[in-house]
Amino acid sequence: MVIDHRTYTFHPLKMPKWLALYEEYGLPVQLKHLGNLIGFFQNEIGTLNQVVHLWGFDGLDDRQRRRAEMAKDPAWHEFMRRNEELGALMHQESKIVTPVRFSPIK
Repeated sequence: MVIDHRTYTFHPLKMPKWLALYEEYGLPVQLKHLGNLIGFFQNEIGTLNQVVHLWGFDGLDDRQRRRAEMAKDPAWHEFMRRNEELGALMHQESKIVTPVRFSPIK
């Protein structure tokens, strides 16, 4: 398993609006195509106005295939259009992490 670990940083006061937009338009299409949502979190201490989300895949090829299919979906384009209009995102970081032998998530 590989995990796509994403951290999004938002402009102050924009995160609640983005979360509402994502829940209505982004999450359904990602669940349809990406499938394995491990977790979605917001920071309470440290850097504020951030969310972290983790998506599990069988491997890098699986991730690439699923993301390519999602990119073709008109519902994803609609979310991206609304996301751009909102202008909430300030910074995005994406990492691929893999579980170690004793990780409870395999």
